[in-house]
Amino acid sequence: MEKWMEMIQHYNHINKYGADNDMKLEILEPGHIIYKMVILDKHLSSPNTCHGGVIAGLMDSVIGTAALSKAFEEDNLVSTVEFKINYLQPVNLGDVLVGEGKIDFKGKSTIVSSGRIFKEGNNKLVAVAIGTFNVYPLSKRLEVLPEN
Repeated sequence: MEKWMEMIQHYNHINKYGADNDMKLEILEPGHIIYKMVILDKHLSSPNTCHGGVIAGLMDSVIGTAALSKAFEEDNLVSTVEFKINYLQPVNLGDVLVGEGKIDFKGKSTIVSSGRIFKEGNNKLVAVAIGTFNVYPLSKRLEVLPEN
């Protein structure tokens, strides 16, 4: 198994946000990912309507994990610098969302990725986004982790 794949498996294990929201990750290739998530009662902000922050959280995961999967190839991590999201239509209880993230640009210290979230089944576009991510060495993060 390639090292970046092992790192993704570890990431899935420690990603509490993804686990708490039952998000399912598929890596098509480094820099191109799919995330799926079902909208549950806990995601609603009004009757039957999903809170925009839930969509933003999913999108940050979509574009961030696209960047992270590419950074892992060189033993690097990423952190979100900024992202812009456009909400295109409401999301309702029970909707299954499919987010696709892709790398648009990879430099030495930044990665730019974009994402699209659709409703599964009817493929209606829910949101689009673009984000910038800081790239830094994995070893830098390991220096600040507490010892077990």
